Amino acid sequence: MLKLSDNYLEKSADFAAQGITVPQYDQAKITAETKENPVWVHFGGGNLFRCFHAKIAQDLLNQNELSSGVVVAETYDDEVIDKIYHGYQNRMLSVVMNSDGSLEKELLASVGESLYFNHTNPSGWNRLTKIFTKPSLQFATFSITEKGYALTDVNGNLIDAAQADIENGPDKPQTNMGAIAHLLYARYQAGKLPIAMVSTDNFSQNGLKLETEVLRIAEGWTNNGLVDKGFIDYLKDPKQVSFPWTMIDRITPNPAQSVADELKASGFADTEIVHTTKHTNIAPFGNTEKIHYLVIEDSFPNGRPALEKAGVMLASRDTVNDADQMKVTACLNPLHTALAIYGNLLGYTSIAAELADEDLLGLIKNLGYGEDLPVVKDPKIINPKKFIDELINLRLPNKNIPDTPQRIASDTSQKIPVRYGVTLQHYIDDPKLDPTKLEFIPLVLAGWCRYLMGIDDNDEEFTQSRDPLLADLKPYVADIKLGDTNTDIHKALKPILTNDSIFGNDLYQVGIADKVENYFKQLIAGKGAVRSTLHETIKVKSYQF
Repeated sequence: MLKLSDNYLEKSADFAAQGITVPQYDQAKITAETKENPVWVHFGGGNLFRCFHAKIAQDLLNQNELSSGVVVAETYDDEVIDKIYHGYQNRMLSVVMNSDGSLEKELLASVGESLYFNHTNPSGWNRLTKIFTKPSLQFATFSITEKGYALTDVNGNLIDAAQADIENGPDKPQTNMGAIAHLLYARYQAGKLPIAMVSTDNFSQNGLKLETEVLRIAEGWTNNGLVDKGFIDYLKDPKQVSFPWTMIDRITPNPAQSVADELKASGFADTEIVHTTKHTNIAPFGNTEKIHYLVIEDSFPNGRPALEKAGVMLASRDTVNDADQMKVTACLNPLHTALAIYGNLLGYTSIAAELADEDLLGLIKNLGYGEDLPVVKDPKIINPKKFIDELINLRLPNKNIPDTPQRIASDTSQKIPVRYGVTLQHYIDDPKLDPTKLEFIPLVLAGWCRYLMGIDDNDEEFTQSRDPLLADLKPYVADIKLGDTNTDIHKALKPILTNDSIFGNDLYQVGIADKVENYFKQLIAGKGAVRSTLHETIKVKSYQF
């Protein structure tokens, strides 16, 4: 049985016999160079990084466009580093799942160093702090999810950890953003060394969010006299510290047992899926789709490798923003979330299976083509309509991708402001558009309120995905039962629908809250009401496209 730890240079023929492509470089040399002259740090060692960023680095290393590996800094789950990175010599198997059922397999060895970066882990904390003082370091990338940037609660108030970070200074911050500010302060003290801080998390204007939250901490330190005031000037000078905006797109589900079984049957040994105590699902392999996009604002004050030679599109901020708005707020993410919400309510456990459901297919077509596409600005580098065509006809129906509505439904409260709030704002701002004419966005938002009940269309409880606001929101709908005609729905939903931190606006002021309430009433009419509401709405309200 082949293992990740086998010498891939000596056993290249054995790997080739199993259809596994191997690196064209010596990992030991790359590791040594990484320790001395790091170029790229990545925060977040999860599945997206392993299937996407690590592959970009591998391609660059194979072409001699990069001489050191990626330093992976996991900020959340120490078991990911101990069991997956250190346990397999920082190697992984990338598995691209084609729609015809075939697998493209490649051993990736592009991680030069991996560590758990948290104030509770002095060795990792001190090591990464030292790395950030290295002049060779050109950029850092991030995939820590939306909640990894959060410093405020649902009401916009600083969370306790953020307040403590601001009061205690840069030594041992608790929040991710405080920890990043700590690293940048170390880099500032080392000689105001330039760097690009590149968020590749899947939400709009991600670079602005990273910049805003880092500055929130840093300015708090300055106001409290805890850091040199020149630190703020350093952070605000894009010739010293840049925060490029990006658009990233690659569906990367949790590792699938079906893939593990197929790999094992082919003679590959390292297939055990790890379920950590912090609920991370990760494995020595990662499974992902073939189609992918990464667009980055070309702003790197300390230089960069030739990322374009690994398929990355470099562009201006405006172009990146247009591409991102197209994808995150209109042409993919809102459709994904709609499938997640209604997939849970209808008992689905496969995104691909949902695409064979005419009602769910009709829902996302009307959402994408009918209500989202009209507000999309064409980024030119990617055609918006063709992007949706590709998504609906090729990507989402791929039965070989083991993605689930349960995975996509995680952190929905954090996703709605971008995935729906931005489109709603376009309808508000454009005098030629009328938000009160919308049907399918209100239907999705009503579906989410229905989802918060934790009861599916058969009146049976289901396990809701993790969400930081779930405990706060569930009580509003806790007493509502299917078939209930006595509950004051307006009173129950008003605290949710007026929350502009979730929707970007008070939905009553926008003029769609009443429609959300009416759809919600239909969705709770009894068993089967979700299905019948979907079917009838699509039948009566569908757009021409």
